[in-house]
Amino acid sequence: MYNERREQVRALLQSKPFVSIKELEAMFPEVSGMTLRRDIEYFESIHEAIKVRGGARSMKFITTQTDGSIATRKNENVRSKDSIAQRAAELLETGRSIFIDSGSTLQHIVRYVPNDRFSFTTTDPAAALELCKIGMPIVNIVGGRLDHDNQTVTGAQATRFLSDINIDIAFLAPSGLSERSGFTVGNYSECELKRLVVEKARLSVILMDASKIDRSLPYTFATFDNIHVLITNAPLPAALAEEAARKNVRVINVSE
Repeated sequence: MYNERREQVRALLQSKPFVSIKELEAMFPEVSGMTLRRDIEYFESIHEAIKVRGGARSMKFITTQTDGSIATRKNENVRSKDSIAQRAAELLETGRSIFIDSGSTLQHIVRYVPNDRFSFTTTDPAAALELCKIGMPIVNIVGGRLDHDNQTVTGAQATRFLSDINIDIAFLAPSGLSERSGFTVGNYSECELKRLVVEKARLSVILMDASKIDRSLPYTFATFDNIHVLITNAPLPAALAEEAARKNVRVINVSE
C-alpha cells in the first residue's frame, strides 16, 4: 500500500505542475496529513518535486521552463556582459557581505574583484572557485541541488542556507524584464531563491544585457519596487524607464 500510494503521487506529479495537500487527502482519506507531507519530502529528496506551502510543485514542469544552458549563454553578448560586470564591480564595498548570483553575466564580475576583505556567498560553483583564487575574500558556496544545465545550486536546502546569511549587497541576473511581469526567470526553484535574496539584501543590483528586455518568463522574483540599481547596455523602453524613475531605481546604461 505504501509503495502503491507513492506511485500514485508520482503519477500525479508527472501530470500537473502543482499538487496540493488537500488534493492528496481527498485521494487517500485513510492516510494522515503528516504521512502525506512525508511523501512530499521524499519526492523532494529525490529531486522530483519541490515542497511549497500547501503542497508540492513538480520538477518536471519546473525544469522544462529554462532559457538555455550556461554553456550556450557564455558565448552570447560577451563584450556587453563584461562591460556590465565591470561597472557592477565598482559597487563592491570592502568588509561587506555580498551575494553573487549564478549566470553568465555574473561570472564576469569575478575578474574585477580586488584582493580585499569581502565575504562572498554564491550559488555558482564556478564563480566560487574563481573567487577563492583571489586570496583575501571569504567565499561561501550555497549547498543544495546542482542544476546540470545552468550550473547553479537551487532547492529547499539552498533556500534554508540563505535564510541564515546576512546580505549587504546582492548582484542578481534575470532571464527577462517586462513591464507587466517585472524581473523573471524560467525555473520556479531559482525564482524562490532569488526572491529571498532580494528580501534580505540592503542593496539589490540587477545585471542584465539588452537581450532580456521586453522578455517575460513564467516566474517573477522582483519588480522595480524592491530593487535599487539596474545595470544594462541599452536604453530601457519608455514605459520601463518611467517605472524605474517612479520607483527611484538607478539605471546605469554602460553603452552611454
